[in-house]
Amino acid sequence: MVQAGSWHVAGSYYEACNCEAVCPCRKQNGVAGGKSTYGVCQFVLSWRILDGAAVDVPLSGLNVAIAGFYNDDDAGEPWTVRCFVDERASDAQYAALTSVFQGQWGGSIEFTAYFRTILESRRAKISLDHRAGAEWVSIENAGGARVVKPALFDGVVSCGIPGHDHPGIESVSASEMAEDPMHWSYEARCGFATDFRYSN
Repeated sequence: MVQAGSWHVAGSYYEACNCEAVCPCRKQNGVAGGKSTYGVCQFVLSWRILDGAAVDVPLSGLNVAIAGFYNDDDAGEPWTVRCFVDERASDAQYAALTSVFQGQWGGSIEFTAYFRTILESRRAKISLDHRAGAEWVSIENAGGARVVKPALFDGVVSCGIPGHDHPGIESVSASEMAEDPMHWSYEARCGFATDFRYSN
């Protein structure tokens, strides 16, 4: 078991959700966003760690994905999520990544404060491509997301999950999930890609 200590992870990020592009929760040209388009947000988030370590456990080269949903009408908009960690991770890497991405080790990974229900965390084959304009992620036996086309927006877009200091590119994206209680399929909603850096 890896004990809590110094950690950092950095790399590329891609997400998709069922809102219309540009996603209303984004900052657009520095102006804060608002509620989701349809009242319930259904999302797939993915990270490729290009540089990372927790204490003395190397994390570079591994992938993480989180799928979940929340309802705008629930106080605080708490999230229900399922966490997926790269099947190639050793036991020590898996323990470190679940601790980091579920917010148990603190640091600048602030979105985990919204987690109310973690359905499970498990290993999975996470295939992804984060090349600009062609992003996609596939989570074995669960679902995934992919860019369909660029979103029409002239300006600066940022998302709170990778951090608003990491502006990125908005897209029209498709996504599907097929694991209880997450069942959805949409073809032309929103996506976002950028880089990320978290640490404690």
